[in-house]
Amino acid sequence: MKFLFRDESFSFETLRTAGYGAYGGAELGEVIATTQGIRNKDEHSWLRAWKATAERVHALGEDALAAGHRVSAREALLRASNYYRTAEFFQREHPATDPEVALLSRLARETFASAAALLDTPVEELSIPYETTTLPGYLFLVDDSGRPRPTVVYNSGYDSTLEESYFAIAAAALRRGYNVLAFDGPGQGAALREQHLVFRPDWEAVVTPVIDYALTRKEIDADTITLFGYSLGGYLVARAAAFDHRVAALILDDGIYDFYAPFSNALPGFLERWIEQGRDDRVSPFVRLLTANDVGARWGLRNGAWAMGAESYPDLIRKTRAYTLEGIADRVQAPTLIMDAEDDHFLKGQPQAAQNALVNAATTLVTLTGAEGAGEHVHVGAMTRAHQVMFDWLDDTLAAA
Repeated sequence: MKFLFRDESFSFETLRTAGYGAYGGAELGEVIATTQGIRNKDEHSWLRAWKATAERVHALGEDALAAGHRVSAREALLRASNYYRTAEFFQREHPATDPEVALLSRLARETFASAAALLDTPVEELSIPYETTTLPGYLFLVDDSGRPRPTVVYNSGYDSTLEESYFAIAAAALRRGYNVLAFDGPGQGAALREQHLVFRPDWEAVVTPVIDYALTRKEIDADTITLFGYSLGGYLVARAAAFDHRVAALILDDGIYDFYAPFSNALPGFLERWIEQGRDDRVSPFVRLLTANDVGARWGLRNGAWAMGAESYPDLIRKTRAYTLEGIADRVQAPTLIMDAEDDHFLKGQPQAAQNALVNAATTLVTLTGAEGAGEHVHVGAMTRAHQVMFDWLDDTLAAA
C-alpha cells in the first residue's frame, strides 16, 4: 500500500502516523497538508514539515488548556506528541548528539504527559526498578476503583516509544476493561535517548523486573498478565516468556523468530561472508553504496547502530544474530497469538517461523490482508481491525484459562 509517497519508507511512516488517528493521534487533513510540503526521499523536508505541524498543534493544545477547554487540549496534545515523534523519525545520521533528536523526543514525551493527565481514565507515570537504574513507564487504568484487572504489558520495538503505547494498544485495551502497563526498555524511547541504555537480546532480564513491579500493584490481576510485543517486541516478549512463566498469554504483533534474517536476506552473499569474517574495512563502502538511495535501508542501519550500541554497520548486523528464538522457543508455554501482515516489507515469513518453533505453546496465527487495509507491518492504517482480532482472542483465551 502506497500512501501519499512513492518511497516505501516515507509511505509506511506516514501511514503509521495517520493510523493513530483511530485513537486521537492524528487528523487526516493535517497529515495530508503536512506531506504536501515534503519532497519524496528528502529527510530534511520531512523534518521541517512535521516539526512545523507539531509546533502548530502543540500551540493549539496549550491555548485550549489555558482557556480551560480540557477535551480540546487533550486532543491537540495527543496529536502533537505523535507529530513530534514523526518529525524526529528520520534524524539518524548522528542521533546521539543531534540537538533536534533531543528536542523533538523531549517534546513528544512532554506533550503526551500533558495529554495523559487529561484522559478520562487514570494514568500514572512510573519509574520501574531495573538493575542499578529505573525504566520509564505508564500505568493506564480502567478506573480508580483499585479492583484487580487483567493487564497488558506493552513492549516497544526497534524504534517505537513508550508514548506510542496509547495508540498501539492502551486506548483499545481500556475500552475493553484491560489495564496497560507500558515501558521503554533498553534501546527504546527515553531509555535510549536520556539514559543511553542500548538493546540486549536476553530480554527476560528486562521483562522479569517489570513483572516483579506489576505484581506489587493491587490493580493488576497476577493471574491474567499478558505480554504484548510491538514490531521487534514480537521477538522480545517471546524471548522473555521462554524464561518467565508468570504470564497468562502472549500477543506478538508481529511474530519474529530470527531478527538477523531480514538483514541477511537484503545482503549479497559476498558481503554477508565478509561480515562474518570481520572484514569490515571492505564491507562499509559497499553498504554505503547500497543505501545511498534507499531511505529505509539507510535509516534501518543508522537507527540500529545507535539503539544496539554497534560500532559500525557490520558490527550491527553481527549483533542481530543474537536476536533469535532458536534453541529456546520450545520453553514458551503461554498461549500465543501471532499476528502476520500480508504485505510486511520488514519481516515477511517470520510469523510463520515463530509459530513453527513454539511447539509447546498453543498458538494462533492470524494473517491480516491488504484487501482489508491491514496488510502493512503491525497493521498500521487498520488499528481497530487489528485490535478486534487481538482482544477477541484474548477475551476467549483468558476466559478459557
